[in-house]
Amino acid sequence: MKTKEAIEFGKNLRQLRLERGFTQEKLGDLSGLHRNYISSIERGERNIGLVSMLKLATALRIHPSQFFDYI
Repeated sequence: MKTKEAIEFGKNLRQLRLERGFTQEKLGDLSGLHRNYISSIERGERNIGLVSMLKLATALRIHPSQFFDYI
């Protein structure tokens, strides 16, 4: 079930990814996560764990707290 928080997190992830000019596949390669998994996060279908969040933050070169700037 999609939650408001998961949807907002996904929107933020997508915005950060696009700002860097990354495709979901490129972000997947950089983070070690599958592009389908990233897609489902961006759609708010996943409630991701801390390890995945840290991998994404590292790949995007951001502090993990930036995922929550707009929630």
